[in-house]
Amino acid sequence: MRAKCLAIVLMLLAPAARAEVEQFPSSFKTKTIAANGTQIHVRVGGQGPAVILIHGFGDTGDMWVKLGADLVRDHTVVVPDLRGMGLSSKPDNGYDKWTQAADMRAVLAALGIEKAAVVGHDIGTMVAYAYAARYRDLTEKLIVMDAPVPGVPPWDEVVRSPQLWHFDLGGSDMERLVKGRERIYLDRFWNDFAGTPSRIAEATRRHYAELYARPGAMRAAFAQFRSIRNDAEDNKKAIATKLTIPVLAVGGEKSFGATEAVVMRNAATDVTELVIPDAGHWLMEEQPAATVKAIRQFLDTKK
Repeated sequence: MRAKCLAIVLMLLAPAARAEVEQFPSSFKTKTIAANGTQIHVRVGGQGPAVILIHGFGDTGDMWVKLGADLVRDHTVVVPDLRGMGLSSKPDNGYDKWTQAADMRAVLAALGIEKAAVVGHDIGTMVAYAYAARYRDLTEKLIVMDAPVPGVPPWDEVVRSPQLWHFDLGGSDMERLVKGRERIYLDRFWNDFAGTPSRIAEATRRHYAELYARPGAMRAAFAQFRSIRNDAEDNKKAIATKLTIPVLAVGGEKSFGATEAVVMRNAATDVTELVIPDAGHWLMEEQPAATVKAIRQFLDTKK
């Protein structure tokens, strides 16, 4: 009897916990867009200058709820899930960032958007840079957040960090080890890379763990990282011609910090440096108000 009562209580609590995960405003619509040989899940809302928000590992496009809710007032906001992640399809290949930049270009083209500002976090930073480098005339501004860019100095020093062992992890054996333990694996990133791990809420952790437990999701996640060596070679060629658009380089004080701007000054000529106080890697979860304010101000600045 006691076990049955406990089961009923847990069932009642589960929907309430899920409800804690914020949703995009109702003005956003979801679409599945055929893009560059794959299917990309996209949230789209608003009118005005276009901005595309690109997530990283440990998240999906859902990480951008607060920023999207702010920008949708006067921007066309496009929020994709990268190939292999979230609700996008999970092809066998195409996880180099140059290819994923083409995914993003195809999404924008399908929506009738020519030029856009590009915002990226974590792996999304790598895709955002690749997009700006590949589609220079179509990128109005670039915002990169708390991640190195493969091949861009001081890449050789950054990549030696023992915290980045996951860059080379993958393969069928690793998939077997993580299968059914996705939450344990993800907690490592949320805890080790956060300035204050408690700011990544339990409901948030559960939400993403469920998405990364979907068939093929961890295989694709491993592929995102294992493509980084190829990304480095692509970017070494790209930085031969620096970006000339305005770039905002954002780092968490307790994570990448001012190094984000150091990286981007090796890839662009017009770089604004910003360090978010009391934040680790997970800027939108740890310091959302300060992060949203900084991005809004940069996008609103006329240059």
